[in-house]
Amino acid sequence: MKVYVIGIGLIGGSMALGIKALQPNSTIFGIDANEKHLQEAIDLGVVDLAGKIEDLASADFVIVSVPVDVAMVVLPTVLDAIGDDTIVFEVGSTKMPICEAVANHPKRRNFIATHPIAGTEFSGPSAAIHGLFEGKTNIICEVEKTAFKLQEKALELFRDLGMRIRYMEPKSHDKHIAYVSHLSHISSFMLGKTVINKEKHEQDIFDMAGSGFESTVRLAKSSPAMWTPIFKQNRKQVIKTLEEYISNLTQFKDLLINEDYNAIFEEMESVNRIKEILNGMKK
Repeated sequence: MKVYVIGIGLIGGSMALGIKALQPNSTIFGIDANEKHLQEAIDLGVVDLAGKIEDLASADFVIVSVPVDVAMVVLPTVLDAIGDDTIVFEVGSTKMPICEAVANHPKRRNFIATHPIAGTEFSGPSAAIHGLFEGKTNIICEVEKTAFKLQEKALELFRDLGMRIRYMEPKSHDKHIAYVSHLSHISSFMLGKTVINKEKHEQDIFDMAGSGFESTVRLAKSSPAMWTPIFKQNRKQVIKTLEEYISNLTQFKDLLINEDYNAIFEEMESVNRIKEILNGMKK
């Protein structure tokens, strides 16, 4: 089996490791605009060899794992180069612009739009993790536009990697992911900014930072090169979620100003049920 991974970072690299564990005799080719990343991936054993777009006609799978703005440019070129039996999937955090970019391509049937809900705050080939996708959800969009036998080929791989499959329309995906992922990253970045700005005068803030701060600000270590295009592509949905979030923060501030601690208690208690929701998701 021949697999080409375009963009060898956390997701693409972890996919490569997972496929190699499932199919030891497969050959994983890496394609990356960053030559140092490509060589590092080879040295680490994440991929076997360097690949070329021109060679994609013989590929069984092509995994496009690049920033979402780059994916919109790369995908049509990839689809131009593949063979009839090749399945291509892209794994970015926005789906509507991606689906629109390939909607009229003659080989649209060879493409399946996916978003594995998995990852860490780290990037690059060294961030690749064995078993990253075990028990994780993979969102599939517009599955009906992919040729049935190629759908089955991709879905079998996803299930073998341990992923749960969820089907969703691109617009719904982008709306919901703005709440549970994109807003989380913005919150983390802005908390980090708030503390960094204050730290110029109060080093004690960092001396006192505990596990709560560390876990909340963890996502602020994520790659701006990846996240800026995501915010750009999902701008409208992200703005809506920010407006709601800011409204809730303002309301909380007003409760403090008015010393309404009973209301603050009730607010926090009502949100405690998030534990039940998250525990239910893990089952």
